[in-house]
Amino acid sequence: MDLEDFLDHVNRGELIEGGSEQHAFMHGAAQEALQVVADLNSGYRTPDEVRALLSRLTGVVVDESVTVFPPFYCEFGKNLTLGKDVFLNSGCRFQDTGGITIGDGTLIGHGCTLTTLNHAVDPARRADMMPSPIRIGRKVWLGAAVTVVPGVTIGDGAIVGAGAVVTKDVPADTIVAGVPARILRTTGFDASLD
Repeated sequence: MDLEDFLDHVNRGELIEGGSEQHAFMHGAAQEALQVVADLNSGYRTPDEVRALLSRLTGVVVDESVTVFPPFYCEFGKNLTLGKDVFLNSGCRFQDTGGITIGDGTLIGHGCTLTTLNHAVDPARRADMMPSPIRIGRKVWLGAAVTVVPGVTIGDGAIVGAGAVVTKDVPADTIVAGVPARILRTTGFDASLD
């Protein structure tokens, strides 16, 4: 199995069965990601050094407009897409095996957690994982300590209040908060006009 085969598998939403070839590949790829993340978080890095390490982590060139304040944690890296002018504040934790896409101009606050894998409910199959991507639109703002669970899409221009747990899709240009996150109101702006 190679990266392309694995990504095809998870991006189709197919089960990663515990002990399978996909499971073994995922764990091997995680070791490479953990090495890069350890380098990223082991001391001061210039913005250019941070982007170079993120490019190594993701396997694609990260745009010079992207800013990440370490520490940053990511267990896979190769299924993470960062748009232009993305800002990730310190302490973010991304589980991108199932796919995370972050749109242009999005701001991610301190200590946010994005997860893209669910485990099986059946205890006999608990090692099985179901991938489900997170898609965050353009000009979204996630406040500090937000958690986004697998399969959620957050629309362009949305704002997610600090500490929220986002368990379902968030429409564009809305403000949500709480546990679980609920719509409070619209932003009054149309992010698609920019």
